[in-house]
Amino acid sequence: MTRYLNYAISLGLIATAMPLCAASRPHAETGNQNAMVWTNDDLETLHSRGLISVVGRIEEGSPKQAPAPRPYVRIQNPEWYAAQAAKLHAELERRQTQLSEYRQAIDDVRSLRETAGGINLDEGDLALTPEEGIEILERHVDEVQTEINELEDLARRHDIPPGTLRGQ
Repeated sequence: MTRYLNYAISLGLIATAMPLCAASRPHAETGNQNAMVWTNDDLETLHSRGLISVVGRIEEGSPKQAPAPRPYVRIQNPEWYAAQAAKLHAELERRQTQLSEYRQAIDDVRSLRETAGGINLDEGDLALTPEEGIEILERHVDEVQTEINELEDLARRHDIPPGTLRGQ
């Protein structure tokens, strides 16, 4: 057992001594190097002797590149506003229809009339009472109306005619 302990201690001492010796000696490559700045004339001289080759040389007479076109800014495009407004108006109409159908279903149940359709309760929010269901659907309608108002404000700030949002 002591033999293994002696081996472990010896290996530990050797492992710590080797990096210390290597760190105290100067590196072979850094002894006498002088930094040299190469100029185009120096490169031409070396190239004429055949000591280097230059790949991908750019001709001085090459045509200048045209300036890059400005990136597309969608908030300044009236067609984008028209598409967004059409989508939001369709969503608003769908939500209002859903709200009116829900109210009609509640009225039918209250008056014990027979209903032909049902209510899709698998759309996310589930109400505990019919009144809470109406509040949830009204909140959805208000959210879409708020989005339409924000789109109209954005269009107004970017000088888009109001008729664009109405599809005119």
